Amino acid sequence: MSDPVILIPARMAATRLPGKPLADIGGEPMIVHVWRRAIEAGIGPVVVATDEKAIVEAVEKAGGIAMMTRSDHPSGSDRIHEAVELFDPEGRHDVIVNVQGDLPTIDPKAIAASLPPLSDPSVDITTIAVEITRADERTNPNVVKPVMTPVGENRFRALYFTRSTAPSGDGPLYHHIGLYAYRRKALARFVTLPPSPLEKRERLEQLRALENGMRIDVALVDVVPLGVDSPDDLERARAVLAARARPH
Repeated sequence: MSDPVILIPARMAATRLPGKPLADIGGEPMIVHVWRRAIEAGIGPVVVATDEKAIVEAVEKAGGIAMMTRSDHPSGSDRIHEAVELFDPEGRHDVIVNVQGDLPTIDPKAIAASLPPLSDPSVDITTIAVEITRADERTNPNVVKPVMTPVGENRFRALYFTRSTAPSGDGPLYHHIGLYAYRRKALARFVTLPPSPLEKRERLEQLRALENGMRIDVALVDVVPLGVDSPDDLERARAVLAARARPH
């Protein structure tokens, strides 16, 4: 049995929506909504990892745990690795789930769906994806597509990730969601590896793991969560969460 911990990396330096972790949604900062969805997943403690005191204060005000980390991390993976070592130096938590800090509407069940593939000891990292139903997503380079082979019901082994339309031929395509569950040893190894050639070419960090022989499995979920990257996205997130809050 694994003992997971959820880490949420959050930083203020977004170019299209500066300060977005503290953007107000229904009277609370966005990072607090993400923290709540992670708590609702019910799989383990939740820790926000940041380099901004205001984010720590917002999370703690809501009753959560936040860790200050260095400001020079090149990626969220590096930030969560530092944070889990600070939070759990004894190594009790053997699985780290990385939930992006800009997914305030994510379904808690989608977070939990990342864990079952780790029951296979040959799997190093897991992630999630949704079958593409909109034609424009098939050719959109901002929609990352996993190329994968089935290994079980609603579960696949990733062979590649690409911004191109792939694989070719008849059959479904999938929309990758950037949520990962790492074995702790796999995360520790990953952050020591230099950026790989295909990672730099596709601008996809997960290719570093594949290029170094690590296995990534993918679980299918039902809905693509709304990632907040722009003012328009923020308004959509406000509308979604306001609708959820209304009595039915």
